[in-house]
Amino acid sequence: MYLVMPAPDTECFQIFLQTVAKKYSKELILLVVDGAGNHRSDELEIPANIILQPLPPYAPELNPQENLWDEMREKIFRNYALKSMDEVNTKLDEAVFYLDRNPTLVKSITSFPYIAKSL
Repeated sequence: MYLVMPAPDTECFQIFLQTVAKKYSKELILLVVDGAGNHRSDELEIPANIILQPLPPYAPELNPQENLWDEMREKIFRNYALKSMDEVNTKLDEAVFYLDRNPTLVKSITSFPYIAKSL
């Protein structure tokens, strides 16, 4: 699930958590997060069906999201010089739709051995 939010802050992360919790209300979700301040804020109200699992610091190789960003930069953003935030948001929407239409690609990019073995 993706949401393009206006800021990487606690308020936007809270909205994301609430949206995910509602969409998958019958599921227990283990959400792997990095060390960003908005992921560990004391102000967050973690929904009952979500568990946050922080990655160790300085370990981007453990974060499958990093590989998705690489894919989006390579396929969607390339070497564009975008002139406005509206253009950035349009490209972000394009990237989200690209990933959403290609679940097999996303699985291949994010299926680290430690994740695949846990399924």
